[in-house]
Amino acid sequence: MAGRLTIIGGGVMGLMTAYYAAPLAETVTVLERSRVGDPATASFGLTRSVRNDYRDLEYARLAVEARRLWRELERDFGRRLLIDCGCVNLVKVSVTPDLDSTYAVESYAALEQLGLPREALSGARLRERFPQFDADGGWLDVDAGFADLTAVTGALREGLRARGVRVVETCEPRGITRSGQSWIVATDAGPVESDVLVVTAGLGTNDLLGLVPGCGVRFPLSPARPTQSVYFIPPAASRAMFTQDVMPVFAYLDIGIYGHPIYDGTNPGTPGVKIGFYDPPDVARTPSRIGSVQEFVAECIPGLRDAEVVDVAAASGVDTCCYDLVADDEFILGAVPGVPGLFTGVGWRGTGYKFAPWVGRVLAQLALQQATVYDIGRFTPARFAGEGAYS
Repeated sequence: MAGRLTIIGGGVMGLMTAYYAAPLAETVTVLERSRVGDPATASFGLTRSVRNDYRDLEYARLAVEARRLWRELERDFGRRLLIDCGCVNLVKVSVTPDLDSTYAVESYAALEQLGLPREALSGARLRERFPQFDADGGWLDVDAGFADLTAVTGALREGLRARGVRVVETCEPRGITRSGQSWIVATDAGPVESDVLVVTAGLGTNDLLGLVPGCGVRFPLSPARPTQSVYFIPPAASRAMFTQDVMPVFAYLDIGIYGHPIYDGTNPGTPGVKIGFYDPPDVARTPSRIGSVQEFVAECIPGLRDAEVVDVAAASGVDTCCYDLVADDEFILGAVPGVPGLFTGVGWRGTGYKFAPWVGRVLAQLALQQATVYDIGRFTPARFAGEGAYS
């Protein structure tokens, strides 16, 4: 065994790290300031997109690897975690006249270059295949869909118990000190001692780094969330055409739109088609006449024009998709510079949930084996060494 590990932050990244670390470590302890699955946390909700359609080839490759790990977890846990309904990127000349430079076309080229399952749909073929949409084309990422977050959280809870991981909730770190080769995290419940420390605390990461003696690095993080996130609840007579069995995840990222079909899940389902309007962190939003989800629906999903519209938070109390942006739009993942035995993962930019198994595996390998099988050079925290002015 490689020793004792403490993880600060019990969101999906911290829990995945604990799951992968448990077979390698003497003990694994997760400290969570609120509760695992707390609606106030960034990784809680009902659904999150799982897709491969990135314009950046490296992110697309990592998404494929993460999907492979999700499938392994489904076998380990004996339950479905991913709902495969595909993800279609829409285009319409009346919205973005220059179709060749749209996210749909450029991300499809990446799928093509990597040889991933995909399908280009003309306007006529799109209407035939997915009559929900009124658009001039759709570029379909076939091996895509969304994660059932309630199932994931439940499976991780069970899996961590089975692997002997200690999860301490409502536990606020008050101080972090180094004693010889050991870390000591002071909490209201008493000190927690370990050999290695991993911080997966989202927007609280810089505050925790401030507790570490001699740690001068801070990361350029900022909070963000969609400007709109609503459910469109269709009439009962047409509801069946908007469920995950017949409708894919969809996006028009050039104008800041993403959406999920109705999910008839058991834990629970969703009341309607979820549509968000936001500023994608890695996409320069194209000026258009679409300024709200209602205007997008009027333009591209005619069957929902008369649907009941309910704010996501009001409908479920969750799924508001808060996330942490990084100034350079890259993940932060690896060893904290200048502090031996301290690792972190943060800055998921609203696109990170799908990568959670990969992130967890990387952090577990780094913390307990001092290396990872993956090339993570572009994500190194060391790129912010000397950036102590950030907060």
